[in-house]
Formats: sequence, structure tokens, C-alpha cells
Amino acid sequence: MTGKEHGIEQESADLSLEELYQRYRKYSFAIAYRMLGTVTDAEDVVQDCFVELKKKPLYDLQNPKAYVAKMTMNRCLNLLNSARKQRETYVGQWLPEPLGESADLPADWLERKDMISYAFLVLLEQLKPMERAVFVLREAFQYDYKEIAELLGKTESNCRQLFSRSRRILASEESAHADSVSSSTMNPSRIKVLERFTAAFLAYDVSAMLELLAEQPAFVADGGGNVHTVMRPMVVRKGVLALLTSRRVLTVLRERELVRTVINGEVQLVFLKEGTVREVLCISLAPDGEHIQDFYLMINPDKLGHIRV
Repeated sequence: MTGKEHGIEQESADLSLEELYQRYRKYSFAIAYRMLGTVTDAEDVVQDCFVELKKKPLYDLQNPKAYVAKMTMNRCLNLLNSARKQRETYVGQWLPEPLGESADLPADWLERKDMISYAFLVLLEQLKPMERAVFVLREAFQYDYKEIAELLGKTESNCRQLFSRSRRILASEESAHADSVSSSTMNPSRIKVLERFTAAFLAYDVSAMLELLAEQPAFVADGGGNVHTVMRPMVVRKGVLALLTSRRVLTVLRERELVRTVINGEVQLVFLKEGTVREVLCISLAPDGEHIQDFYLMINPDKLGHIRV
């Protein structure tokens, strides 16, 4: 699919800055969030882009959408390169910031639930910044290689190589998840698994929990040093089972009001205290759609401020 086919046609240059902002703000955020995995940073990138546009004669913009995409991507790449050292000193495991159902996103982006799921966003963390840029532009936004090369200042050949490398890195992990092919936000099978998990979790039911776990499940938590939690990923089935059914670990979650809501395009679990979101638990299903492959627990309050239930 070419850029023209997915809406990157040449536009007249008579749009005002306000019109450009209203038309492309969501688009800019969609790219930035996919690149950065944080809502606050993505919002900052969007604001910076349109502040820069104030300084540019708008009649020079032959293709506003492509220009906004290029500005957004350049800022994201700069942030990702500078964030490496910060994440090396991050307390515990770093996880992407969950995106709530009320997020102000383009309708067509939300339709691609396979490209917004929390588990897939976690997978993107395996890519280097430029690999991630090429992958996001190609896979999520359907840019062709010529357009990607122009946006990133690379050759078409280099972009093809980067995309191929990204696919190889993600392929083995991606195939382990059923959620990437789930087309319905309110997937009945997923709701059933969440209901079974909730009952087993609240009852400390070891047998029921064991029946739900995939052969090689993983549990990852992000407290950011602000909240005490499991510091390292648990990747052994016996360990994950013990963690989820312990009467000491994660006990605070059982004291919360537990509700289901849409996070990153899928139904997930949110824990409330006096109406405020305190934790979010995102799960990904195994290929059979009946067992849980991964658990991602977000406890860091700095990453929960955008979630509304």
C-alpha cells in the first residue's frame, strides 16, 4: 500500500495552524505513543511538533501529513536514544505506559488492535530506535519503503533491511501470542479467561490457576521504584503459580475493587482504591486462546494517571 492510498496525498497549503493541529494531532500522537510507549512523552512530542510549525511558513508545506510524521519521528528517535541511560538506571523492570479506552486516537488506528495490544508494545521494546521507526511506519501505518526512506533520511535498501531484521526479532515472540489476531475488543473467549482468572486469583485457588497458565508463562511488574513489587521477571511456571496464589505477595490487589476495562484495545483488569486506579494487570493469551501466556502488572503511579474507568 502506498502513501497516497492510505491518505498521504498532496494537500493544498491553505490550512491554518489550528486546522493542521485538529487534523493531525491524533495522527502525531499515534506515531509517538507507538514509538515511545509512554503517554506523557508522546503528548509532549505532539506539542513540540506544533510549536515548531508556528515558526514555519505554512505555505511551504506541500505535504503536511508527511511533514508532521517526520517531525514526530525525529523527536521520538532523539528521545529513545537519550532514554537508554535512563532506562539502564530504572529501578526494576521498565514496562510501557498503559493506554486507556478513552485515549484520543484516530479511529483507523484503534481498528488495528493487533498493532496496539499491550503485549505487542512490550515486544517493540526489543527493537533499536531506528528498527522500531521503520517497523512502526511500515507495519502500523502502511508507508512504503520510498516514503520511509524520505522520512528517516535512509536509503530504501537500508529501510528494507531494517524492517526485515525487525520482523526476525519479533517473529518468534509474536507467534506465541493469540491476542495479536483477536479482532474483537470484547472477545468472549478472552472475557471467559479473565473471569476464570479473577475467581482463581481472589480465592487463592492453586488448581484453578494452574489450569489457566500456559506451559511457559511470564510475570513482569513495573513499580518504578515508587512502589514495592516483584523486581525481576518471573519466567518459570512453578514460580508464576506461586506468585499468583501466595497469601503474602500481591495481597494488596485482592483488597482493591477489581473491574474489567479496555486497555490498549483489549479487555484487561484494573484495580481501584476509592475510585482511583492503583494497578493495571494486562494479560496476553497463548495461541490456543484458553491459557494465559504473560502477565504485565503496572504499579508505578507515574504511569497510571491517564487511565480512567
